Amino acid sequence: MWGLATSFKPLDEIVSRASYFIPDHFTLDNYKYVLTREPLFLRWMFNSVFVAVAVTLLNLLFNSMAGYALARIEFFGNKFWFYLILVVLMIPGQVTLIPSYLIIKSFGWLNEYQGLIVPGMANATFIFMMRQFFLSFPRELEEAAEMDGLRRFGIFFRIVMPLAKPALAAQVIFIFMGSWNDFLKPLVILSDKSMFTLPIGLNSFKGQYISYWNYIMAASMVFTLPALLIYSFFNKYFIKGITFTGTK
Repeated sequence: MWGLATSFKPLDEIVSRASYFIPDHFTLDNYKYVLTREPLFLRWMFNSVFVAVAVTLLNLLFNSMAGYALARIEFFGNKFWFYLILVVLMIPGQVTLIPSYLIIKSFGWLNEYQGLIVPGMANATFIFMMRQFFLSFPRELEEAAEMDGLRRFGIFFRIVMPLAKPALAAQVIFIFMGSWNDFLKPLVILSDKSMFTLPIGLNSFKGQYISYWNYIMAASMVFTLPALLIYSFFNKYFIKGITFTGTK
């Protein structure tokens, strides 16, 4: 609320000691500047939307396929891969940051969309979550579909995935917001200003001697809006995702 109120104040009122919560001089100039006079803001917005949507869609596909394979398909090394995923869950992302950077650099993906998207297109946490979900999924539905002539991929995409909407919606919430808010990885991978995502772009309003808090707050409100819309639309699934146990 303070950020929202501040986004409608001029800079001199923000830095003044006499500043109050309600703006004395209400202005829309901050939003006009951010949206029209900052030439790269809309590009930063596009970059954030493109990367977050791409990462979310790829995670929905690969996490669900991996979780289903671990839960339903008997293959050599099934337990090994499952325990390996559990081990990955215990490794902080900061530990793999430098090795990931070196690999991305060797592929020539610095300052490229694939440098942000490909390393994040699967997530061990949600592979585990989907496995737990599919373990409790009724086998009878899959057996009935198989008797009707569906193969493994047909069963997965036409029967299993439509009935896994609560788990998929929980993934959408967490993965989209995680990618949307990510600051560290884009900071390491990106150096071209036109490729910045919004969290990195917002930082450019902070200078060595002065920080333009009026522009920062206005841009932050625009940046926060998509996350609020996603959260409000999928609110019930967000709660389910927090308390998710894999039961159905």
